Amino acid sequence: MNIPLTTLDIAVLGVYAVLLIGVGLVMGKKVKNAGDFFSGGKKVPWWMGAISSYMAMISCFVFIAYAQIGYEDGLVGLTVFWSTAFAILVGTFVFARRWQRANLATPVEYLERRYGSGVRQMLSWSGVAFRIIDNAVRLYTLGIIASQFLGVSLPAGIALGAAVVLVYTVMGGIWSVLVTDIIQCAVLMVVALTVLPLSLNAVGGLGALYRAVPEHFSLFGGHRGTFYFLATYYLIVFIKYNGAWSFVQRLSSVPSERDAVKMGILSSAIFFVFPILAVLPAVAARVYLPDLPPEMHERCYIEMCTRLLPPGMLGLMVAAMLAASLSTLAAEFNVTSGVLATDIYRRIFRKNASERELLVVARLGTILVASLIAFGALYVSQLGGAFEANKLLMALFGVPIVIPTVFGILWRRPNTKGVYLCVVAGVVSGILLKTCGNGLSWEAGTLIQIGVCFAGFFGGALFGTPKKEQEERNALFAQIDFSHKEQEMQEK
Repeated sequence: MNIPLTTLDIAVLGVYAVLLIGVGLVMGKKVKNAGDFFSGGKKVPWWMGAISSYMAMISCFVFIAYAQIGYEDGLVGLTVFWSTAFAILVGTFVFARRWQRANLATPVEYLERRYGSGVRQMLSWSGVAFRIIDNAVRLYTLGIIASQFLGVSLPAGIALGAAVVLVYTVMGGIWSVLVTDIIQCAVLMVVALTVLPLSLNAVGGLGALYRAVPEHFSLFGGHRGTFYFLATYYLIVFIKYNGAWSFVQRLSSVPSERDAVKMGILSSAIFFVFPILAVLPAVAARVYLPDLPPEMHERCYIEMCTRLLPPGMLGLMVAAMLAASLSTLAAEFNVTSGVLATDIYRRIFRKNASERELLVVARLGTILVASLIAFGALYVSQLGGAFEANKLLMALFGVPIVIPTVFGILWRRPNTKGVYLCVVAGVVSGILLKTCGNGLSWEAGTLIQIGVCFAGFFGGALFGTPKKEQEERNALFAQIDFSHKEQEMQEK
């Protein structure tokens, strides 16, 4: 069902779009070379990096997928959503200092020193492919919002969202992403803080909501609240988000290790608070709108907003939902184009490419990435919707590709052979378990696949490690393993 916006709502959206594009044009003046485009010259304030990291990891997905869980199973939507806060908090203390010490221009740059040029190329190409598939899910949810409110088709909504992101990302690189993230986070919080009390008031308050919802609407209710499901989901989210190129990029863009840790802690704190604002209105929708058909469960948060928000505020709500996806996609467009330009184009086609040439390639790469993501978004509904598609693709392709990046910077033993075994065996086993594992649950299949990945990752060392690879690996770990005291002395 399309929900027509008032003239005031459309005006709010128009002003918002002009603001984003204007920021892109202004911040483009700060971009002088490829380093500025991708890493901000390592001058990004930690608090700005934290907000941008948070915005880079959410999208309309949270208002669609997690809202559906809240409507169907209640507060377990919070428990599932908090997997990201857990992943970032633990990952910050385990990985943040190491990523800072690696001194990266792009998140896969260290792979050559760790494993060699072959692995760097394989993970660059496969990583770009996975980012395209993964972000197609986010762009799909953006298309749902556009089709619901603007009265356009899903393909048109997808194209419109991709186009807006492209304008300010291509012009300003990471600085445009960072500054617009601050604006969009403010808009998102204002609207979420407005929708929550309105939703609770509509059902008679928090106490009345607690009494009215089904008994299984607890933090561990429904099939997604079992220990088995949550343990598996938390594990793959931990692996995915700590290897997310956008998160690694933010950790590498702040000035120091202390800043990287502070950035991670603040980002995790925001991820703990925001799910409460996003999921509770969906739980209230179960009482306020109890008869939504199954195909509308993904849109329950939207339905609450359209019934409770006044004109103008509804336009701001649409802007906030767009903000969530636009920030995520902008971050992904930027970091993925960085890998295309520096890890693929310069390494294979133009080894002596100038900074100016790389900047042009990066901007063209951003357009290419956006086009491929938009094409993939058209097919997400065939995978069962946003949450199911994300869950499936994250385990099937994301985990085998990300494990060598995440754990390769932590453990010395795995070698190049282990990376190839991890990726190939992981993807193949995942496909076989999905297509041939009759009666096998998603949790069981995913845990088996992860076990196969780690067996291959560590098993490669049994076939020996060449002397040159050992020397390069030791040099890398000498750089990233020094003590905190040495780092504190260096910073002083």
